[in-house]
Amino acid sequence: MDILLSLTEEELASEANHIAQKLESVEQKLSRLESQRAKLLELKETIEHVRVRKESQKISLQDWEKEDFGWSASVRKVLKEVFHLNDFRAQQLQTINALLSGHDVLLLAPTGGGKSLCYQLPALVTDGLTVVISPLISLMEDQIWSLQKLNISANLLCSSTERSEVSRVLKDFSSASKPSLKLLYVTPERMAKSKRFMSALQKCYKFGHLDRFAIDEVHCCSQWGHDFRSDYKYLGVLKELFPKVPLLGVTATATAKVTEDVQKMLRIQNSIMFVATFNRPNLYYHVLEKPSSKMVQYELLASLLLKRFRKQSGIVYTFSIKDAEDISSELNERGLKVAAYHANLQCATRTQIHHLWVTNRLQAVVATVAFGMGIDKPDVRFVIHHTLSKSMDNFYQETGRAGRDGQRAECILLYHFADMFRISTMMFEEYTGLKNAYSMVEYCINTSECRRKLIGQHFSAVWGPSDCNEMCDRCANRDTAVPREIDALPYLKELCKIIDRSEQYQTKITPLKLVDAWLHKGPVKLRLDTPAPFISRGVAEQIVAFLILHDYLKEDFVYTPYSTLSYITRGNKKLPPSTEQLPVRPDGE
Repeated sequence: MDILLSLTEEELASEANHIAQKLESVEQKLSRLESQRAKLLELKETIEHVRVRKESQKISLQDWEKEDFGWSASVRKVLKEVFHLNDFRAQQLQTINALLSGHDVLLLAPTGGGKSLCYQLPALVTDGLTVVISPLISLMEDQIWSLQKLNISANLLCSSTERSEVSRVLKDFSSASKPSLKLLYVTPERMAKSKRFMSALQKCYKFGHLDRFAIDEVHCCSQWGHDFRSDYKYLGVLKELFPKVPLLGVTATATAKVTEDVQKMLRIQNSIMFVATFNRPNLYYHVLEKPSSKMVQYELLASLLLKRFRKQSGIVYTFSIKDAEDISSELNERGLKVAAYHANLQCATRTQIHHLWVTNRLQAVVATVAFGMGIDKPDVRFVIHHTLSKSMDNFYQETGRAGRDGQRAECILLYHFADMFRISTMMFEEYTGLKNAYSMVEYCINTSECRRKLIGQHFSAVWGPSDCNEMCDRCANRDTAVPREIDALPYLKELCKIIDRSEQYQTKITPLKLVDAWLHKGPVKLRLDTPAPFISRGVAEQIVAFLILHDYLKEDFVYTPYSTLSYITRGNKKLPPSTEQLPVRPDGE
């Protein structure tokens, strides 16, 4: 301190500048180290995920493929005579054998991988009742219709089930005699809240007629999962109340952390885990630029359904109930047979729409995420996402409803820069919510990587060119649409100057207004004195999205009485000392 007091004002300024430079250098090093730490932690999780899967697969392969069990002949007979199938898909036979041996089992298999057969077939081989716990009415209805066509005794209990029918079903499986029902579908809410149901189930167990539990979409048990349902937490009591009843959990989306959490919550840490490949080689993935005008969006969707997918069945996923209603109405006016499906519809109306679609009297369902998990319509030729999914897990599961018959089907995502912030303002409060939302943006704006490879990375799978076989727009057009690399550093400096200027005027700047100001549009006071960059708006938006994803810019969320708004500020990463190369498509795709 004494030394500093003896310095002149000029020397103090010089010393302060020197210290500031050192601090900036330290901050840059810390930022790089933090970035490296995040990457290493992510790599550690991936390695752990692969290790868990390899260990599980090693245990799981122990004799489970054999067909010399006491039930093997019956299993083959039911497969052929009841389900009219000649052979099993990947991991089905192993799962069925392990389950019939009395083991708890977790099955991770892709959407359309035949997970439901793994509890439906054993239900016909044994004498008692199989209870299937599913999260959505549409999922249960779809399976009940399919089972009834095969003359299999199955039923469901939901909020719309008449009291007399509930009483009849409960009486059937809680009496001392063998139940006539083979499969009973219920929601986790009924398991958690109906004491009458649980009392009947305990009687069924006491008389030795409760054969197994099957938990569909088991990832919903985990708070780390993308579809966490609070009533799934109650299912942790099943092993305490029914210790001798084997439990099967199935899902198409579960990371290592989710799998571990599910095993702990359900008290099945010693369960056998089977993992099938998640690649769906018959699905063609591509991203289309979404028009800004709603009317042009409706025309694009109508054109796809009338021409590209003429007389073919599909699903259009939307962001909100209002979007579902508006799009459905506009498509109907253009002569298309579609209907909106969402949670606000009456149960009977949802059932009717679902049935019309399954029987091909509707070409498409325009739906929110309320429609879909477990839907098993084999001839779905297209799934169109009008807006980004909330996460890669959701996207994979939703697109997986296409092409279940093994024939080519298309998965189209309409991407617009503004949709990034519709999703982020909804997701930022959730744990890993922003990370999940940004993974979908990365999927859209990445200009060089195979779409299938990006999906595979999320599930710790390594998929190369042979796994895709030109079944995505990136691989199919690799020779004709080569991305060019641009220097992101000058653009980042310009954007930061605009953000600083907005702060000087004590105003916050939204992502769209930031792009406007950068292109010399909107309020004059926010524009820079230098000329606007000689790039299209699409490329400008792509650059801003890239900089947000890589933390050079970041979103600042502000609550209002009616909504949550996203503003842009400087990110945690400082201006890089060297050039950051950003590959972009000239058209801003």
